[in-house]
Amino acid sequence: MPRNLTDAEKEELMAQVASRAATPIDGEIVHYQDFPSEQIRPRPVDVWLPEGYDPDSSDRYPVIYMHDGQMMFHVSSSPWVGKDLFWDVDKVITRLNREGEIKPAIVASVWMADWKKGARGSEYMPQKPVTDEVWEVMKQSGRTFAAEDGGEEIRSDNYLRFLVQELKPFIDETYRTQVDRDSTFIVGSSMGGLISAYAIVEYPDVFGGAACLSSDWTIGEDAVLRWLDDHWPAAGAHRVYFDHGTETYDANYGPYQEKMDEVMRRHGYTAGDDWTTLRFEGADHSPRAWRERLHIPIKFLLGTQL
Repeated sequence: MPRNLTDAEKEELMAQVASRAATPIDGEIVHYQDFPSEQIRPRPVDVWLPEGYDPDSSDRYPVIYMHDGQMMFHVSSSPWVGKDLFWDVDKVITRLNREGEIKPAIVASVWMADWKKGARGSEYMPQKPVTDEVWEVMKQSGRTFAAEDGGEEIRSDNYLRFLVQELKPFIDETYRTQVDRDSTFIVGSSMGGLISAYAIVEYPDVFGGAACLSSDWTIGEDAVLRWLDDHWPAAGAHRVYFDHGTETYDANYGPYQEKMDEVMRRHGYTAGDDWTTLRFEGADHSPRAWRERLHIPIKFLLGTQL
């Protein structure tokens, strides 16, 4: 069930509000340093408001929830300032809006758990597909994940509950959003692609679309694909984007993505209509590559808002 933040938590959040741009930002960034949660460790959340956003107007905006928040916007609070790791989401959405390709959206960008400790994988690896047998396969390949408290386990169900039950109610209460499924999207890359696809299955009435860039289907061999095939929602209410490159880690993803494409077909999705998969020759597994093509999934998801 959705959890409304307490008055004390809201007061603490308002005290944290800051706009911290390291380079000029199109629109406005609202930075919450420690967003409270009963599901996951409190962490920073950046909320991006597009050009022309007016809290007193009658306009309402779709919302995109994005993972790996440290990399979405070039803000001074990011530990990677000065590195070529930012997606520049503000620039992409602003340009598409100015060109009349989409209507603008609000972006809620959630910072990842401590990736140096492996906790990012603990929150992004789809939880229900990881049976004891799959966990052993992962251990043999060296692809298990540690939670931030040091325990080895998957906690992505908690992470999704945070997004749906805690963060979304706050965003919808605080900002002028369109709260319905058709206006709520989730976007991520690599393991962020996995958790975005998982979110469509776990919360099909909440998320109307997902963009999964360079999804790392290789973890646990094809266990995630098999589970998704058994649980994927039928076509008719969702739009889903997949892609991958051909270099570095992405060079391994093609055969797995083809299996996911078969899942989409079996559940009634039509390529180029409510689902698309793209292959980018020469593209590697990097924020730079995702930034260069982010306009494609954003247009695919938001173009229907016109």
